[in-house]
Amino acid sequence: MPYKVTEVQPTPNPNAMKFVLDRPVSEGRLSFLDPAAAQDHAVASRLFGVNGVVSLLFLGDFITVNKSPATKWAAITGKVKRVLAGA
Repeated sequence: MPYKVTEVQPTPNPNAMKFVLDRPVSEGRLSFLDPAAAQDHAVASRLFGVNGVVSLLFLGDFITVNKSPATKWAAITGKVKRVLAGA
């Protein structure tokens, strides 16, 4: 079922952004430190398909996306939203 991103919030870490969703994505904290850790989770696995995504945190109604320092947010924010809209 698709998720709508209602807000994108900066975090103290310039390489992390919080994507607030229209409904919960997880009941508890789920951390994915690399693509291998996400292989059994459909949404996380697809998010790792976005070039530059290096780790993910799912908690309640938000996902924190961590990117590589060389990647610009402008290059991946829209892609993350599209992945979540098609989830």
